[in-house]
Amino acid sequence: MRILLAEDDVLLGDGLRAGLRQQGFVVDWVRDGLAAERELCAPGQPYAAAVLDLGLPLKDGLDVLARLRHEQITLPVLVLTARDAVPERIRGLDLGADDYVVKPIDLQELGARLRALVRRAHGQTQELLRVQDLVLDPAARTVQRGARPVPLSTREFDLLQVLMLAAGRVLSREQLAQQLYSWGQEVESNAIEVHVHHLRRKLGSDLIQTVRGVGYVLMREASGA
Repeated sequence: MRILLAEDDVLLGDGLRAGLRQQGFVVDWVRDGLAAERELCAPGQPYAAAVLDLGLPLKDGLDVLARLRHEQITLPVLVLTARDAVPERIRGLDLGADDYVVKPIDLQELGARLRALVRRAHGQTQELLRVQDLVLDPAARTVQRGARPVPLSTREFDLLQVLMLAAGRVLSREQLAQQLYSWGQEVESNAIEVHVHHLRRKLGSDLIQTVRGVGYVLMREASGA
């Protein structure tokens, strides 16, 4: 899943981006509040969640958060705060932050909290994603169909996770590509079609349906159910 990281400390930001990428996140990184606001308020923004430092230059993180909620943008936002900044944390939660992590940051905890925020934003309360007899573990990055483990490439796993979170809803090729690729990554024109083809070959052809001229949908129920 693709997230926006807003952090002005170069050393910390570089470490967070690398650590989150190791956990399977696609990360775009901005270093000031104006850039964060521009990306998060853009029409059709592609992010599943945002990690927002409150002490950003040019525009304070709290002001960015307030603008998002004023614009009724419901994107899950996790704020980063200093250990002694209790009033700041309270203010952030009151302005609409969904969660916070205290510095110094444990990367595994940060990843777990982000996964939980994205699940809840899609109405999922359980750690494992389940659709029909398909089970996906976002933390372990494993997939099973029935009792059979299904090995997937990184892109195949990410695509399947996006489709499962939106099960029953048609997603366009552009929407899917936006979730899989960060800034500067070259995307082949048929990349999504190729990944869908590989998923069907590994999982069976019944799960992912093509809606001609629109995109793809992962079926909540088996055909004919």
